[in-house]
Amino acid sequence: MNKFLSDLAASISPYVPGEQPKGRQFIKLNTNENPYPPSPILADVLRETNIDSFRLYPPPECDDLRDAIAQYYGVTDKNVYVANGSDELLAWCYPAFFVGKKPILINDITYSFYKVYAALFGVKTEIIPLTETFDIPIAEYGRENGGIIIANPNAPTGRILYTDQLEFIIKSNPDQVVLIDEAYIDFGGKSAIDLTRRYKNVLVVQTFSKSRSLAGLRCGFAIGSVELMDGLARIKNSINSYTMDSINLKLAKAAIKDTEYFHKTVNVVMNTRERVSGDLKHLGFNFGESFSNFLFVTHPKIKAADLYQKLYDSGILVRHFNQPRIDNYLRITVGTDEQMDILIKRLKTWL
Repeated sequence: MNKFLSDLAASISPYVPGEQPKGRQFIKLNTNENPYPPSPILADVLRETNIDSFRLYPPPECDDLRDAIAQYYGVTDKNVYVANGSDELLAWCYPAFFVGKKPILINDITYSFYKVYAALFGVKTEIIPLTETFDIPIAEYGRENGGIIIANPNAPTGRILYTDQLEFIIKSNPDQVVLIDEAYIDFGGKSAIDLTRRYKNVLVVQTFSKSRSLAGLRCGFAIGSVELMDGLARIKNSINSYTMDSINLKLAKAAIKDTEYFHKTVNVVMNTRERVSGDLKHLGFNFGESFSNFLFVTHPKIKAADLYQKLYDSGILVRHFNQPRIDNYLRITVGTDEQMDILIKRLKTWL
């Protein structure tokens, strides 16, 4: 036992990220990274960056990036907040909106960081089980609560709630924050950002990591009412006023402006997902429709843990969750067409 830990640190079980292999080369389909590089415009920004500017602090309010995001989504800069990845924003939401209130509602199968943050900040949770087909039972979200967190599309299942379903939940909870985590929304879903214009309790969080190929940059943003932005600002400025560095701000701004490249790569990923979905179904895999850049699959004739190991041994890395209800499923990131062809070829030899 580590005698230096506080009672809090000793009691929590930290989030475990997907494996980032060292040394051995893998076809990496386990952490939902985009298989294509970010916008080529970013290389120009790097070449033109004056390194002398690094001696100065970056603008604490990240004005230029917030303005670029606001223009893209048709909101004002006062309705936008940015941070080092959406995970940082999610973390700020707990002390800003949920601490000291009634239990928040989250699904039993969803992004596991939600439970980690709840333990860290002492926020009670009430778990809402997904249906047998992994759908979110929206009627269950009318119960008394201290806030709601929904990943849409959900991870790791890839299922989605439509606008009318989300609006039902929002209307049922006018006095609580409804946080909608849209990390994968660009791969086939419709964002709830329009709902933030009509409901002050809706906070939409997105990331540059997936659809804009910038997982290594760390940039996320939230869109919501001025009241919710005030809550995020109070927490952020109580921890670190300068959360985003100068290069991050410039590159993220360039990425949000290159809409042509963004749509091109997103469409390629979606087309590959649809093609590979057909191949996997032909091989006997079962799974629901995915609105994300991954597929959540199971096979009736081979255990997911065994298949994971076979793929690993052959140089293909996917994600297996050793958790109740989903321990016989694999989450497979959609890679390039070439990578997915190799995956299907290997699966055919076993199945």
